[in-house]
Amino acid sequence: MFDTHVNLHGEAFADDLQDVLGRAREAGVRRFLAICDRFDNFPAVHAIAKAENDMWCSVGTHPHHAKDFTSLTPEMLIDAAQDDKVVAIGETGLDFHYGYSPEKEQVASLLTHIVAARKTDLPLILHTREADDQMADILETEIAKGAFRPLLHCYTGGEGLAKRALACGAYFSVSGILSFKSAKDVRSVMSEVPMERIILETDCPYLAPVPMRGRRNEPAYLAHVAEALAALKGMPVDEVKAITEANALTLFSKVSVA
Repeated sequence: MFDTHVNLHGEAFADDLQDVLGRAREAGVRRFLAICDRFDNFPAVHAIAKAENDMWCSVGTHPHHAKDFTSLTPEMLIDAAQDDKVVAIGETGLDFHYGYSPEKEQVASLLTHIVAARKTDLPLILHTREADDQMADILETEIAKGAFRPLLHCYTGGEGLAKRALACGAYFSVSGILSFKSAKDVRSVMSEVPMERIILETDCPYLAPVPMRGRRNEPAYLAHVAEALAALKGMPVDEVKAITEANALTLFSKVSVA
């Protein structure tokens, strides 16, 4: 399995990161993608990835922090992405639920990341919450200007965004949310997304899957995400693991040669 979204550079894993990674490897996680949430955290994220042979990272700024990085340019992201360990741009996107950054700054930041993703031909990791229509509009407009590779991570959006994003060539990652009893709408949407467009993530330390709800999430729990997807699709879990790993290596194509 490939855990395509881990948040390892914060306090949650400060005391036992090596134990956490060891448990994940024992559980069958072969590769990890460490996510950059703020551009000024990139050195810390990169250092964690650089220390591990089976880990890579992204570079970007989460929409929550867009207001703090209004001077971020595509060139800054592109320069960072020249490193062999950097295999994706993001996480970026739109989040109108919390509104930690104004809409204008979020959109500007997203467009900056899209330019970088297009020029580097690296996948663009997208966070979307309560912004389905605007995200779909931006994807369609920007894809028309020039190709890039969107990934709608930890997908919780609606059917409309899913269909429009699929038409743009997007991939979708599923997290522990897929296993939550309350996530009927997520399961309904993901049941219609083709398996060849789905990958797995934990988004640790958040969103621990059933039966680990209430605990700190960690990459070892990715197997439970695979089980939830297998149940949804009516497939053997080993087949789901194999397909989603292959999908992730296709999407994050720099990993295979790094």
